Amino acid sequence: MIGSGVTVLGLTGSIAMGKSEAAKAFRRLGVPVFDADAVVHRLIGPGGAAVAQVAKLFPGVERGGGIDRQALGARVFGDSEALRRLEAVLHPLVGVARRRFLQRCGARRVPLAVLDIPLLYEGHGASLCDAVAVVSAPPFVQRARALSRPGMTPAKLEAIQARQMPDREKRRRADFVIPSGLDKRVSLRAIRRLLTMAAAPGAAAPGAAAPRAKASKRSRTGLAKDRGFARNRP
Repeated sequence: MIGSGVTVLGLTGSIAMGKSEAAKAFRRLGVPVFDADAVVHRLIGPGGAAVAQVAKLFPGVERGGGIDRQALGARVFGDSEALRRLEAVLHPLVGVARRRFLQRCGARRVPLAVLDIPLLYEGHGASLCDAVAVVSAPPFVQRARALSRPGMTPAKLEAIQARQMPDREKRRRADFVIPSGLDKRVSLRAIRRLLTMAAAPGAAAPGAAAPRAKASKRSRTGLAKDRGFARNRP
């Protein structure tokens, strides 16, 4: 419940794994989704709250009252110190937006909310969630999707993956695995089953942790682990 009265599901996945499509599916099923990337885009878009600070850190990246994301990316890609300085500006502002989102969900008595955060594990964001679902696809599918994106190259993809936790480790840590490498109906069935578990009696009781179930074998729905949904975290 993480202090909001709402069961919080973290949604994550490495580049080109299909996380955005999974987030859309949650929304279509009526679950509110916090999109961390969309918040960042607003923060550095024209008139955004982070524009002045980012422009001061990286002179020359401001265009038309906003930050040119391509120019900014060129400045921070491969430069860990520059990326750290950028994150020091953006992360607190994203945190404010996230807390407001959960407060709104709590006020509406929403039983479940999703935090769509690409680098959830890398940024130690799992503690923000009652449970985590990772979206996963076979490596050949991931690579084909990634390389079809404008401006993506094999070298750039390799550099991005080097900064991300390996998919196998994300799957090992996650409470749920949503497969996205096959038919979309397979992914949707996994999401529907996840929501069914979340809605089970007692699963989302405020302040209570559902009993941990025995680990199950990977099912056709792609739900790799069945641990009981509303798990309390320290």
